[in-house]
Amino acid sequence: MTFGAELRRLRQEAKLSLTELATRVHYSKGYLSKVETGMAGPNAALAALCDTEFGTGGTLTALLPTDAPRRQRRAALVMMRSGLPAVTPHFADRADELEEIRAAVLREVEGGAAVCAVHGMAGVGKTTLVVRCAHRLQTHFTDGVLFLDLRGHTPGAGEVTAAEALDRFLRILGVPAEEIPADTDDRAALYRDRLRGRSFLIVLDNARATRHLLPLVPAEPQCRVLVTSRHRLAALDDARHITLATLPHEQAAALFTELIHDHPHRTDDGTAVSGIVNRCGRLPLALRIAAARLRANPSWTLAELDQRLDDESARLGELDDGERSITATFQLSYRELPAQQQRLFGLLALHPGADLEIYSAAALAGADLPSTERLLAGLHDAHLITQESTGRYQFHDLIRTFARTIALPAVPAPEQRAALARLFDLNVYATDLVDRILTPQRHRRDIEFGHLPPAVPDFTRDNCGEEWLRDEWRNLVALCTAAGEHGFHDRAWQLAFALRGYFFLTKLWDPWIATCRQALTSAEVNGDLWAQATTSNNLGVASIERGLLDQAEQHYRAAHALFRELEDEHGAHTAVNNLAWIAHFRGDHPSALKGMETALGFYQRVEAHRNIAITQRGIALVQAELGDYAPALDNAGAAFATFEELGLDLDAAMSLNAQGWVHHRAERRHEAATAYRDALDRSQQCGSSYEAARAETGLGNVAYAAGQHEQAEQHWRLAAERHPNLNPAVVAEARARQAFGRG
Repeated sequence: MTFGAELRRLRQEAKLSLTELATRVHYSKGYLSKVETGMAGPNAALAALCDTEFGTGGTLTALLPTDAPRRQRRAALVMMRSGLPAVTPHFADRADELEEIRAAVLREVEGGAAVCAVHGMAGVGKTTLVVRCAHRLQTHFTDGVLFLDLRGHTPGAGEVTAAEALDRFLRILGVPAEEIPADTDDRAALYRDRLRGRSFLIVLDNARATRHLLPLVPAEPQCRVLVTSRHRLAALDDARHITLATLPHEQAAALFTELIHDHPHRTDDGTAVSGIVNRCGRLPLALRIAAARLRANPSWTLAELDQRLDDESARLGELDDGERSITATFQLSYRELPAQQQRLFGLLALHPGADLEIYSAAALAGADLPSTERLLAGLHDAHLITQESTGRYQFHDLIRTFARTIALPAVPAPEQRAALARLFDLNVYATDLVDRILTPQRHRRDIEFGHLPPAVPDFTRDNCGEEWLRDEWRNLVALCTAAGEHGFHDRAWQLAFALRGYFFLTKLWDPWIATCRQALTSAEVNGDLWAQATTSNNLGVASIERGLLDQAEQHYRAAHALFRELEDEHGAHTAVNNLAWIAHFRGDHPSALKGMETALGFYQRVEAHRNIAITQRGIALVQAELGDYAPALDNAGAAFATFEELGLDLDAAMSLNAQGWVHHRAERRHEAATAYRDALDRSQQCGSSYEAARAETGLGNVAYAAGQHEQAEQHWRLAAERHPNLNPAVVAEARARQAFGRG
């Protein structure tokens, strides 16, 4: 039996195509075909890989031709003596990473180095990947492969020192024990001498620190070193560094499915598999443990395993198959941290968001920015947090669970409470600061901060507050809920209040309503009637913008009653004005006009200029519906002039749209188009896609009324791109378009 014939028989018996085998052993399909037909000779590396893939225990290696080239025989001998581990048959398709490592080791990339360091979080599959790559690359090294597990992160095993590693390698290289020097530097010198003129791939697995690696790096240019570590090993200045991330969802699902190929319930629908993959955080070790748990319990369905992993508090316990444990894997990385990094690692778990920015991390730490950045850098180097962009940090899902269940309880409860107080103070302070920039004329109460951390942003200086909110609003929504859950009720409603201006600008109705509901609950717990009234009013605004008129009316009436109880005339008249809008949207324009004029009289009396202009803009829209176009234009123009004077671009854009609508109702098409174009320009300047969509819709209406249907469709298409689905219940331009039969 020849090697090629046996390889073909084994492949066909396993029902593998040449393409599938090529993918598994990382040799080309063409080469494998030639080996099977006898047109090309096999090598020792291919034989070892195929023996592993087919589980044949060396059968193929024994069939290697006896006249194989001397280079192949030497490579096979060294591989046997060095103990390069077998490759696992169950492997995720990390083709890109394999190619990146191959190119780095063979110096096919710019700045090629003698050392390639592969690092990543615990359980991400560094060793599996590197061993597979080493098998693939060994034929490029005349003298073979030296492999050593340095045990830098192996629970219960002592780390291999540089002296011990050199002793092992020198013995493999043929140095008698009695000739191996006692001194580490002398061993390193002898090691470099023995490698001179030779070609080895040296694989150092599970390294912990650079200082243990440097004596093992040869000076011989024909040798290469391939290292794995949980740390970034930044001190390896001349190395090629490759970060190994978690698996993409599709690859993770494929790996898990392959691992359970013999399970009775492997054919369940993909929903459970997807859930399991997500709960394992797409981490290869977690997937392997989950698969082992399933194989050990044949009666379990995939849905049952998914349900077991669904409980976050029990998830780490479920990911333990008796020999491998996610908790133990993470525990070692955590225990290696200095005390201050351990403390911050636990405190970071208090943050409820998907990520957190540097100021929030500093607030939790109770430290300045430079000190916090140094602590975060240590966590990042240990792959316990990731950094997707400058100043923003994330947990892997399983590491977040580990931090919450293991690291956080190690921080005393008073320290946790103090960290939360700083976190909520910081975020209310920062959000309020941005809100004052966005809506400086807004009626608000001053806030006292008793726990501001050492580092707070200065958006008035940096002029980046709106950008900060754009990146941070999802976290702020989560923080609003967390503030209520932890009993910081003042901060819950204050945060919701401060988010209103940004949410109004961006029309993020769902998070606006969610934060206001939490704020109302917290205000009620505190018995703060003003906060309840203001929050009810804000809930009404969000509801009315969603077209939920009945809900909006309930909120406005609740706000009006509370403001009257408080004898807060400003709040009460604001509620009256808002109820007038309800009447307007329901078509009761006379009642709407009466309510708005009542509110206007109060605002004029107390010289609340922004409220005066907002009310004049509303009156203009009501008067347009009543056919009073001249006074409507006067009111819209007066509102615009006030907003210009106050520097409120969003309000100015809304007034220009109001002017456009009045002109459109009066059938002054040229004037309407001019006003809408001005509104479009101003909307783009202030970043309001909503008002820009209103303007484009208005321009479409004007064009359609003039018989320019193609031009109208173009404007309406642009409106949909800017902000789809303007609500006809509250947007006059959308109602007009609907009346044309084009809504």
